[in-house]
Amino acid sequence: MRSETEIADWRHAHNVIIPGDPLSLDEVRERLGRNQLEVAYQGEVLVGCTTVRPPADAGAAAVVIVRVFPEHRGQGIGRQLYTRALEQAGALGGDGIETIVWAANTGGLRFAQAAGFVEVSRYLPPDEDVPYVTLRLT
Repeated sequence: MRSETEIADWRHAHNVIIPGDPLSLDEVRERLGRNQLEVAYQGEVLVGCTTVRPPADAGAAAVVIVRVFPEHRGQGIGRQLYTRALEQAGALGGDGIETIVWAANTGGLRFAQAAGFVEVSRYLPPDEDVPYVTLRLT
């Protein structure tokens, strides 16, 4: 991701799909310095975004997060994005691959479980009502 338009589109997709954790453009730029961030389009239409986080340290897992707008789900876009993100994560090494899904996104949880991920933990951020679920690829 290089252009300001892509950075703004990634931010928009993230903030719409994860409304409880909105990011500023500066925060996205900071994440871009340590993670692989990509936007997904169908033609000219923004349909989602991905994040691939390298392992934090020796023995840690790489993290793959795929976000697809609800109106574009069920069309194979998530599967394509997961396939690409899993390849990127695999190239980073680490002790496995994990994903994080906002618990309110029940479709995302079902998708991750169908892709072979199993729940390993939940995290409830301060002042939030809905946890984030960490799942590990088996």
